[in-house]
Amino acid sequence: ADIYERTARELAQQGLGCECLGGGRLSHRPEERKIHVYGYSVGFGRADHSVTTEKLKAEYPDYEITWADEGY
Repeated sequence: ADIYERTARELAQQGLGCECLGGGRLSHRPEERKIHVYGYSVGFGRADHSVTTEKLKAEYPDYEITWADEGY
């Protein structure tokens, strides 16, 4: 929520708006080149982790990137 609120304020100063579509967590293991997306946000619910995963794969093509709806 802290990151979202800060980002929303910064965007509002530029005349833009935003909406949080959900949340989750990341497990990043750089030594293994792995990222796992999982869980949800109590305040915002669960994001569509498949979308997050695809965006991460585009940015980190040499990583193994996985996701699951389990976990908090």
